[in-house]
Amino acid sequence: MNKNDAFFLAKKNEWETVSKGISRQITGYNDQIMMVKVKFEKGAIGSLHQHPHTQSSYVASGAFEITINGDKQRLETGDTFLVNPDLIHGAVCLEAGILLDVFTPLREDFINNKETQR
Repeated sequence: MNKNDAFFLAKKNEWETVSKGISRQITGYNDQIMMVKVKFEKGAIGSLHQHPHTQSSYVASGAFEITINGDKQRLETGDTFLVNPDLIHGAVCLEAGILLDVFTPLREDFINNKETQR
């Protein structure tokens, strides 16, 4: 996937290991927005973290316990959540699944991480 690509073909793009039981696939981006699929195995933990980006996420499959600014909520397929900039948030995967994350602006750290792995 390259910046400003108009089309994303899942079978032609690699998954990147993020941490134990978590991998991601960048599906599209430009300077203002980025979409990323994040695959979780049951029990995987997306550690509490924060970043200056606005994040909107859709639960494409599975079930997750999402924490945002100390509030916890169980979310399942079809549910969504919004993280405002700099709020501490994380996820615990209750049933294997995929989150579809959208960030604004783009997560340059994701792009830079991929380039250093090559």
